[in-house]
Amino acid sequence: MKQAKKEIGHREFVFLMALLMSMTALSIDAMLPALGQIGQSLNVQNPNDTQMVISAVFLGMAGGLLLYGPLSDSYGRKNSLYLGIGIFLVGIIISIYSTNFSFMLMGRLLQGFGSASARVVTVALIRDRFEGSEMGRMMSLILAVFIMVPAMAPSIGQGILYVADWRAIFWFIFALGIFGGLWLNIRQPETLTAENRRSFTFSIIYSGIKETLKNPISRTYAIISGIIFGAFIGYLSSAQQIFQLQYELKDSFPLYFGGLALAIGVSSFVNSKLVMRFKMEALCQTAMIIITIVSSFFMIYMFTLEGDPSLTILMMYLLVIFFNVGILFGNLNTLAVQPLGHIAGVGTSIVGSVQTIFSVGLGGLIGQLYNGTVIPLISGFFACGLLGLLLFLKLQHHIKKHNLYSPAK
Repeated sequence: MKQAKKEIGHREFVFLMALLMSMTALSIDAMLPALGQIGQSLNVQNPNDTQMVISAVFLGMAGGLLLYGPLSDSYGRKNSLYLGIGIFLVGIIISIYSTNFSFMLMGRLLQGFGSASARVVTVALIRDRFEGSEMGRMMSLILAVFIMVPAMAPSIGQGILYVADWRAIFWFIFALGIFGGLWLNIRQPETLTAENRRSFTFSIIYSGIKETLKNPISRTYAIISGIIFGAFIGYLSSAQQIFQLQYELKDSFPLYFGGLALAIGVSSFVNSKLVMRFKMEALCQTAMIIITIVSSFFMIYMFTLEGDPSLTILMMYLLVIFFNVGILFGNLNTLAVQPLGHIAGVGTSIVGSVQTIFSVGLGGLIGQLYNGTVIPLISGFFACGLLGLLLFLKLQHHIKKHNLYSPAK
């Protein structure tokens, strides 16, 4: 009861969690307008190789996700976040002073490794305070606020490029990381009390990993989430080339990118209302069906054209896809971690790591297949949507057949 009285209000909690979670998004999306400039500055020969500035962050995150969950279960949520933010800031400094592409990627790997703390520990913080549909509602509200960052980030990056070079974008992110750490320190109390902490030993970490991966609900939802997010990473990796080069939007690119990001924000807000009335499983199934069917029709439409679809048609398609992706983001993560409340930290780590491994692999493949058309991107959304849907239906059949616990029931 004493701890509950110290908790900050829901509104401030939502904004703080959204800011911490946005460190990764900001370090990715704010850099998109600068990818061409970075490539020229660091003598990158193949334009597709500049996509590694994006994928390296996710690759670093995949490694970091395994660390911060167990650390947060042993040493507290806030201490783990402080460590991650510190590593994130060191990575930014390395990228700022990089003189070749290898050092840039090293810095980006560290940024991903550090920002993984916010990815894992914020979910554990939310799980400490909420559960079930209420957790799903809070996750959706946080994502609705969080999505404003990727919506505005390219415009921020483009605006900075008008007055400075790409290194100034990193300095801006550095300052925001400092601000987030101070806000956390001053306002958010620790949610994991001393008596609920677990010893940081390999045996306990191994048992947590084993329990998470053996849980068919958590394991499958993590894989599905990774598959869907893989298509989205493919979009992030190739968005700058598609909009700035293929469709020749140049400085208008941030406006189109931001508009699509807002579609995810709107759907996250809508989802915060829907989860109070419908099962999360039903919402996820509907969203994946729509992604698969719409993408299949759009692929047929594309192959009937001599060239690529018009920008207007492409934007209409992506708005529909991203609205449904927004429905999936919060719900799939909530469904995956819900059975793991007693090991929220390590459980969230493993779920996030599995998700990131799948998404980085698929997203990197989709991005590298970019050939001057949107065919690889649309095909990626279709394939990932279909595969995710098939795994989802198989899991629901398994739950029903074996009468397994389903958190949304």
